[in-house]
Amino acid sequence: MNRIIVLDTVIFISVLLLITITGTNKVFAHCDGMDGPVVKAAQEALKTGNVDLVLIWVHKEDEDKIIDAFKQTQNVRKLSPEARQLADKYFYETLVRIHRASEGAPYTGLKPAGRKLIPSIKATDEAIESENVKPLVNLLIEQVTDGTQKHFNDVMARKDYSENNVEAGREYVKSYVEFIHYTKRIYEASIESAPGHYSESD
Repeated sequence: MNRIIVLDTVIFISVLLLITITGTNKVFAHCDGMDGPVVKAAQEALKTGNVDLVLIWVHKEDEDKIIDAFKQTQNVRKLSPEARQLADKYFYETLVRIHRASEGAPYTGLKPAGRKLIPSIKATDEAIESENVKPLVNLLIEQVTDGTQKHFNDVMARKDYSENNVEAGREYVKSYVEFIHYTKRIYEASIESAPGHYSESD
């Protein structure tokens, strides 16, 4: 198999696994951070006066809302330093809120910069920035290997139970089922697209 394809598969499976492990009941955290890509795009758009820089973060049907908010922000931020600060925050919040809504995620406010996120998120951003995927690949391989080994070891430790010890047998079954579900999620992640928003916090 082509080495690039292998790396792509490992990355895809591993990212989806990390996401699955954190659970899907929490909301995506990266895009609503003050140091996240959406706010950074908004800052650059306001700096350059180019609203196109943020339109990529919303669906086409929401473009007019963002353009209107951008124009209002540009007008208000000229009034004073205080007005500029408030107007900028208004634009960040509007953009993030509409972006999240377009992905089916609720808006819970802007989050401070420097929050601790899942290691793969930081590593992914760094890989894109540096154009070097190797550190990310190593991180993901390590995560998948450790998780799989842990489940495997747990099953092996419970496998040789006495047939007359029902409780020990149940412990084996519990460990076995968890291992099956774990590997099943990895396999399904390799053949399915990832939904838009998940938790990125530890």
